[in-house]
Amino acid sequence: MAKKYYAVARGKKTGVFIDWPTTQKLVAGFPGARYKSFPTRTEAAAWVAAGGPKTSSKPKAAAAVNAPSQPQKKYTVALWSDGGSRNTGNVAGGHVKQSDVAAWAYLLVTQDKKKYSGSAGEFGATNNRMEIMGLLNALRRLEQLGLNQEPILATLDSQYVLNAINKGWLRGWQRRGWQRANNQPLVNAELWRELAAILPHFSQLDLQWTKGHATNSGNVFVDTLLNQTMDALLKARADQS
Repeated sequence: MAKKYYAVARGKKTGVFIDWPTTQKLVAGFPGARYKSFPTRTEAAAWVAAGGPKTSSKPKAAAAVNAPSQPQKKYTVALWSDGGSRNTGNVAGGHVKQSDVAAWAYLLVTQDKKKYSGSAGEFGATNNRMEIMGLLNALRRLEQLGLNQEPILATLDSQYVLNAINKGWLRGWQRRGWQRANNQPLVNAELWRELAAILPHFSQLDLQWTKGHATNSGNVFVDTLLNQTMDALLKARADQS
């Protein structure tokens, strides 16, 4: 019999479980329980991270720590991540030049107000690549801190990254050997593979969208941080010339 993984997005306890009796105890009698079985742990974890079945694909405005769709859920860790690239002198959609600077950043805030942040950059990278790296490095840091099993709310302004996880694109790419639906090469495939590998380590990760560069303080912080990183990279290059 093929092994199943049971995903519980709403129950007495959320996460991914490997047997039905345990899962049944967590959802039996729980109002509005949301659970589903999957053939792989990655798919199950991604479904839990997406909050279970969605009734609407409309992006939700970001809240400070509690997700608007789950007002009863208390998060002990808030995560913000962002990425950016200064695509100089190019029209919208144009190719990034090797001289263009790019960077990513993240901010983690725990329930006891501890803060952790990180940022790095490079030349010649796209905005999308930096968006993935921002979330990926935030998750790596959480795992290093031993916080990966905590209830975590991640707030991003990148529909590119959020849709890949919440809409199942990531699972589709994985099934096709990290290719797009038209069998064309998947851009940033190595980063998507790393993200797919780390997501199952997080049993209570929820993701939501916020408008970028607006009023969300965490989003403004990471945007400022990555721009400081890009400024520093440009200054270092100028000092060497």
